[in-house]
Amino acid sequence: MPQQLLHLVLGGRLKDPSGVEFEDLSKVDVVGVYPNYAEAEKAWRSKAQATVDDAQTRYFVVHLHRLLDPATDASKG
Repeated sequence: MPQQLLHLVLGGRLKDPSGVEFEDLSKVDVVGVYPNYAEAEKAWRSKAQATVDDAQTRYFVVHLHRLLDPATDASKG
């Protein structure tokens, strides 16, 4: 069984499209937690494509496994 490397996908409207500060934290869209980068990327891509016409909205993939275990090999996603 492959190693579980948790990833979080979230997004929403930003105060400035060149930054990462959300306009309203209560409206952040937490898409979900995924067991690997490939699954998280699919979810991210779907949300990002659905909001492509809104320059203020961005979605992100957060590498939770790196926060939970900083010694995790970065080359594994």
